Amino acid sequence: MDLKVECYAGYRGEETPRRLVLGDRRVEVVEVIDRWYGPDHRYFKLRGDDGAVYLVRHDEPADRWELTLFQREER
Repeated sequence: MDLKVECYAGYRGEETPRRLVLGDRRVEVVEVIDRWYGPDHRYFKLRGDDGAVYLVRHDEPADRWELTLFQREER
């Protein structure tokens, strides 16, 4: 599945995901739950406007985003 991430760059130049584009579906990021750095990746745990939690990572050297976890709460 294609993943595109639209970001907002703050005053310090750090990009923060604002919208995920999964194929033909758009998900607005309503909350950045957590973020952390690895040796070659930046990780973001996000809550979308669909109520699901997404874990995405940015491969900085390749400038590529990957979806590593998708979790939808049961209702």
